[in-house]
Amino acid sequence: MAIRDVSLAFKALSDPTRRDILKKLRNRSMTPGELSTYFSISKPSLSHHLSLLKAANLITADKEGQKIYYSLNATVFYELLNNFLEGFK
Repeated sequence: MAIRDVSLAFKALSDPTRRDILKKLRNRSMTPGELSTYFSISKPSLSHHLSLLKAANLITADKEGQKIYYSLNATVFYELLNNFLEGFK
């Protein structure tokens, strides 16, 4: 994982709302509409958070018909944490 990617991922993780979104997505994929029921933020704000998480490669988006399902990209998430912890050995 490149340094730019790591910085982008940690920037995405710095926001508590984005961390909460990741927690919701760890169990199952959800549409933005489903996610919005858990947060008291506007739909444009939720969309912005999802865009940042997707840009950091922490989530994936799969289109099924007219719906987009977001999922935790666990592989990248764990790779990020492992790379971070390796720096402290």
